[in-house]
Parts: sequence; C-alpha cells; structure tokens
Amino acid sequence: MPAADFIHDAVKNALVKDGWVITADPYTIEYEEIKVFADLAADRLLAVERDNKKIMVEIKSFVGRSPIHDLEVALGQYALYQALLEVTAPERALFLAVSDDVYAELFLQKGVQLIVRRYRLALIVVNVRAEEIVQWISSWDTETS
Repeated sequence: MPAADFIHDAVKNALVKDGWVITADPYTIEYEEIKVFADLAADRLLAVERDNKKIMVEIKSFVGRSPIHDLEVALGQYALYQALLEVTAPERALFLAVSDDVYAELFLQKGVQLIVRRYRLALIVVNVRAEEIVQWISSWDTETS
C-alpha cells in the first residue's frame, strides 16, 4: 500500500467537518487481477432526499519537481480509478482532492482548465490549514455538499 499523502489528514478532517462519514481509509478497488488503493471512501446521508451519496477521494499534494508531471500522474490514476469504479462501485463518484494553494497556482491555469474540462475531473478544493472544504467542482447535475 502506498504511503498517505501529506495533506491526507487535513482532507479527511475537512470531509468529516462537511458531514461525510469516512467508510474506508484507504479504499481498495479490486477487479479481476487488478488491485489498487485509493485514499478515501466517504458516505453522506441526505435527510431531505433520504438518499446516500457515496464518493471516493484521491488526494494529491503536487509537491514534486514538476507540477505538470504530478498532474500527469494524478490524471493517470484518476482515469484508472474511474474505469474500475464504473464496474466495481458505480454508485461512488470519484474526486481528486487538492489544497486551495495548489488549485490557485496550478488548476486555474488555462491549460490545466482545459485538461480538467476535457477529462471531467471532479475536484475537492481544501483549505489545509483550516481543514475545510473551500469548493466542490464537478460535472454532476446536483451539488454534493
């Protein structure tokens, strides 16, 4: 199992503050001969709808030598997890969690915005210091928070 990302606990705490229940840490995805470990799974009961929302979260700090290389790696992981979730847990939506600093410095660049739109990346932007979710960005028709 890979080591937890250094913002892992802050993201986890932010989700809990936002009303999510962490159901797996890490979340194992198995299909045929493939076994991978995503960072978190969380569920949230929406009383109004009497419905249970389920998400899987991959957490990335983008602290490598090249933020674009880190994006390449994150995008590959995201695509892999998305494909596997479609057959193993289609009720679970996949999100990539990043700090608000990384979002401002990297994800607001026009070229990166193109990638986010093209690959329909769903993002959770977290203020790591306050351990709070700043923004949900997704292609869902309804808001998740």
